Amino acid sequence: MSMPKKVLPRILSVAPGEKALSLKLRWNTGDDSMVDVSGPVNSFRFYAPLRNNLGLFRQVRVGEHGTDVVWTDELDMSNDTLWRLAQEQSGATMSADAFRRWRQSRRLTLEAAAKALGVSRRMIAYYEKGERPIPRVVALATRGLQAAE
Repeated sequence: MSMPKKVLPRILSVAPGEKALSLKLRWNTGDDSMVDVSGPVNSFRFYAPLRNNLGLFRQVRVGEHGTDVVWTDELDMSNDTLWRLAQEQSGATMSADAFRRWRQSRRLTLEAAAKALGVSRRMIAYYEKGERPIPRVVALATRGLQAAE
């Protein structure tokens, strides 16, 4: 038995954003996203050429079939990664307010919430202030903990 195939939105257009290491994307769903890709670009050695060369970063274009964006034949980023980042950064996975309400409704301290979710106390504070996007896995974990009560 095969798993149903997840159909991801395709990228229709891409342009460098005004902010460094950000991309302006248009999806075939009609959505437009401004996506900060500094996380993956600064984390993975693979993207080092983009960190060190803003001119190269600005040469971004849509890959074949809209399934990725590409800079060179060796340098690309998938629509899967970009869609996930867009959802996290827009608060679509979970807003800072929803996260704070979740923690407060369970009477969890920042420390207790951090322990329950397996992240640092500082990260919990960032999530609540909206200073960091809440990753999908963290949003799902809050739902799982809620369901387990």
